[in-house]
Amino acid sequence: MLRVQDLTKRFGQTLAVDRVTFEVARGEVVGFLGPNGAGKTTTIRVLTGYHPATSGSAHVDGLDVARDSLAVRARIGYLPENVPIYPDLRVVEYLRFRAALKGVPAKQRRAAVERAMHKADIVDVQRKLVGHVSRGYRQRVGLADALVANPPILILDEPTSGLDPNQRRRIKEVVRDLAVEHTVLFSSHILGEVQDVASRILVIDRGVLRADGKAADLVAQAFGRTLHVAVAGSPEALAAAVRDLPGLEPEPATAGPEGTARLTARVAAGADPALELGRRLLAAGLAVQELRISAPTLEEYFAWLTEGREQQAGSGQQGVAGSGPAVAAAPGTEVAS
Repeated sequence: MLRVQDLTKRFGQTLAVDRVTFEVARGEVVGFLGPNGAGKTTTIRVLTGYHPATSGSAHVDGLDVARDSLAVRARIGYLPENVPIYPDLRVVEYLRFRAALKGVPAKQRRAAVERAMHKADIVDVQRKLVGHVSRGYRQRVGLADALVANPPILILDEPTSGLDPNQRRRIKEVVRDLAVEHTVLFSSHILGEVQDVASRILVIDRGVLRADGKAADLVAQAFGRTLHVAVAGSPEALAAAVRDLPGLEPEPATAGPEGTARLTARVAAGADPALELGRRLLAAGLAVQELRISAPTLEEYFAWLTEGREQQAGSGQQGVAGSGPAVAAAPGTEVAS
């Protein structure tokens, strides 16, 4: 549904977006992440026809954004970060007005507005003036505006910006419900929210796409996972139980208090040694006090991927984590020069 190829956007001497390439398939909900000023909104504005690209291409539902701008806009429902709405109109009046501007036939407008209000969950405030509803409801009015022409693609730019926790939770619930019928590109710098609703994430930083893939896969690829095991027994017995277990790179076992032993081990990608290790520990008569596999959070991955780029700038590393061989090294690993 969305295809971006080598998209570049300059504002004078400022390179805002640098050769960004990605695709969003029909029915996907994709999170578009990046720090403030990373290039998210600029990319979105090119996709929605607000800015022309300096070079590269963008296609929406098979249509070129530059050559078929009006047809592309008809296929996109766009919710900007700051919703431009008329405060002196009632919610339902505003949506009928927007439906007319978007070319919804007169005979279908009432039904289109009702459908959009139900999807955005704002039926209870339809008779209120837009200027009198809360910020959370205003965001949802903007979302209903994006939905009123029933476009196949929704592009949401920071839809939860400035909302309180309850309002953010409700917006996320609405977005999850919309995924049944719409392809969604969901931009945010709040990682937990994107992880809650998106099946895949894109990370952009300083205009460059740094990562593309499922959040869990990207984190595991960059950092790996760690096994933590503690037993009632000796370090020697624990080390023997773990020895030669496929998918593990164990550290030396250490003695703990009151006759216990502990061990950590790096877990290879795709490996799940917990079941076999549990069997070995049972056979060795070692009572398990702890047996778990941990992974870094998406927030830790994001911080490493974006803030860590300054340390890597001199090495010439680029590329997209998760989509090719050029994956930046995780903390504590050596990078060949």
